[in-house]
Amino acid sequence: MSMPVLAIVGRPNVGKSTLFNALIGRRDAIVGPDPGVTRDRVMGEADWNGITFTVIDTGGIDFADDSMQRLVHNQVDAAIEMADVICFLCALDAGISDIEHNIAEMLRKSGKPVVVAVNKSDRPGDDPLEFYSFYELGFPETFAISASHKLGLTELLDAIVAPMEVLAYEEKHHDYISLAVVGRPNVGKSSLCNLLIGEERSIVSDIPGTTRDAIDSIFENEHGRFLIYDTAGLRRKSRVDDRIEFVSGLRSRQSVKKADVSLVMIDATEGTAEQDTKIAGLAHNDGKPSIILVNKWDLVEGKTTIPEFERELRLRFDFMSYVPILFISVKTGLNLHRLWPLILRVYEASTRRVATSVLNEVITESIVQHPAPQKKGRHLRIYYVTQGSIAPPTFIFFVNDKRLLHFSYERYLENKIRENFDFFGTPIIFIFKGKAARDESASRITPEDPR
Repeated sequence: MSMPVLAIVGRPNVGKSTLFNALIGRRDAIVGPDPGVTRDRVMGEADWNGITFTVIDTGGIDFADDSMQRLVHNQVDAAIEMADVICFLCALDAGISDIEHNIAEMLRKSGKPVVVAVNKSDRPGDDPLEFYSFYELGFPETFAISASHKLGLTELLDAIVAPMEVLAYEEKHHDYISLAVVGRPNVGKSSLCNLLIGEERSIVSDIPGTTRDAIDSIFENEHGRFLIYDTAGLRRKSRVDDRIEFVSGLRSRQSVKKADVSLVMIDATEGTAEQDTKIAGLAHNDGKPSIILVNKWDLVEGKTTIPEFERELRLRFDFMSYVPILFISVKTGLNLHRLWPLILRVYEASTRRVATSVLNEVITESIVQHPAPQKKGRHLRIYYVTQGSIAPPTFIFFVNDKRLLHFSYERYLENKIRENFDFFGTPIIFIFKGKAARDESASRITPEDPR
């Protein structure tokens, strides 16, 4: 499943960054006595009761009419939109003002689960009468904490992860195939989504970035039931200045994590760029089956050939040699009839299980055909192989000594498994376990820096 998101929201100088650092266990945010020292958003990861989630620390809202506060407000709005749960942080010594009431109203309109934390309570559990006044904000889940002393966080975290556990169950038991359509701005993502769904529900224009958020749509057709994420175009980080666009990009990454299949779109008229490989690398590293769609082929057909263009793509996407490439035109409908069979095929491959007996027969035969090379006079010995999980298919190899494994031999074993079991369009993971507990490794062929 995708990683749930918690946004910490509140007025300036109530301790948002201190709480952020307490939750993630390290000092990432700038903490100081001056109001508004966190003007931008900081992100980290926290874990509680087996749930790992992203934490977003936002700038303080005071509703002042100045350019900096407008930027902060826009960024907070985007973080709220991205969040699965919101922690509304207040301060006991500051009490309740119109700012708190305005924030509370804004959070109610979001429809998201809200947990109120009243910070700077030095003795949570033995709370002064002032604490109970915070219930007038209208949120029953209200807790007294001390972020600086890490007091009262157990009850707060229990309340935060409760809605996340429900989300995890719902994602695990969904009855549709989810698709993330990703790519650089203006490659035709929204046009493709509209065509697949059969209705126009995203703004489509020639202006890059007209889809600022990830839009979710569930639909059915003769191929089955699907959910599609039409994501904002993913730009290089150095080119992202606007706070809303930055968080929209984060939502696009969340969509890739949630999706069962990623459709990576490339503009044929612009060719490939480093950002295309980084976008595809997100899906690859998340273990998602993928299809590369080269859109606008009608505009370049005749200037080059499919084999020539595909050869260039294969060189750039050498870490994803398993991925199918389809040349399409959303405008003319070229080759779109071939897309649905590909989607179903790569999804089925990512969820395929192989019987242990059959798997070991294939590996044994592969070893006989091509024994592992020697290393310092010793051979790698594979005792047993089993499939540990699906989506992505994960195989556990029990060996004598993982240090004897050569990269080229691992690639050979991967190719043999793909040849025999049609793991088409999906990454596969190998885990090698030696006799010693320390001799364990998970392996997948990845780009050097997909992010």
